[in-house]
Amino acid sequence: MGQTLSEPVTTKESSCCQNSKLKVGSSCMQGWRITMEDAHTQILSLPDDPGTAFFGVYDGHGGACIAQYAGAHLHNSIVRRPEYKAGNIPEALRKGFLDLDNKMLSDEGLRDELAGSTAIAVLIKGSKLYCANVGDSRAVACIAGHVEPLSQDHKPNNEAECQRILAAGGYVEFNRVNGNLALSRALGDFNFKKNDKKSAEEQMVTAYPDVEIRDITTEWEFIVIACDGIWDVMTNEEVVEFVRMRVGTGMEPEDICQDLMMRCLAPDCQMGGLGCDNMTVVIVCFLHEMPYSRLCDHCAKPVPLTETGLLQ
Repeated sequence: MGQTLSEPVTTKESSCCQNSKLKVGSSCMQGWRITMEDAHTQILSLPDDPGTAFFGVYDGHGGACIAQYAGAHLHNSIVRRPEYKAGNIPEALRKGFLDLDNKMLSDEGLRDELAGSTAIAVLIKGSKLYCANVGDSRAVACIAGHVEPLSQDHKPNNEAECQRILAAGGYVEFNRVNGNLALSRALGDFNFKKNDKKSAEEQMVTAYPDVEIRDITTEWEFIVIACDGIWDVMTNEEVVEFVRMRVGTGMEPEDICQDLMMRCLAPDCQMGGLGCDNMTVVIVCFLHEMPYSRLCDHCAKPVPLTETGLLQ
């Protein structure tokens, strides 16, 4: 756990944006930590691909520099890949993450930083959603009232992650890479990427993301993208229920983000670090060419059950 203040900084930076398809709210809060190391991105229409939306959350550690750089540049790194122009979005995401990491490694101001960042990026193009992830920031969707995970956390004690770490000459101790880093994939953290006999994908800590693809239907209600300051305190189901209930009352997405962060904020720092982290939340609501009030009315209704009691 990082250093903490004697009392939390609860000032929030919030924003919102909207078009005919999406209504987006975001907010971030320093909390108990002595500095704010998170960054995030919300773009309804990418300059290089109008009509395509991009959202990202970057949870920095050891400093804010890697997270801030990623927040400013990752979307460009992806969209400018030849694979993107050829329509291979998943491969563009994978190569775009690695390109950005390599560019930072070549930057004199960043390569010697003992800092890194998670990165979770959601790209929405037409009726397709692509989610790329390194680290333990997370995205979940609410579809017809039920939870759909869009990412998997990358932890050193996961079997496949541990095998890669060992093969690259590292070890896992106390569920940390070399007893130090609690993540097995991240941007930056270049001191864990020095095995010249291994590719970028094979390093102890890699910036190579997992990519999930989903078809967006009219049943999609919203997605929540957030750093582990949220997910360490609440489960996917608890977060979706929390958000859906408030959408059902007509609350604005950015206000829901603020409520969610305050729900997760620890009353003190005697809880093993839970609720003491920086917090960032982005909520993306699917309008389906209708007013936000229609989504609010929909979420206010009880979730229908099938005969077996499972959510439809």
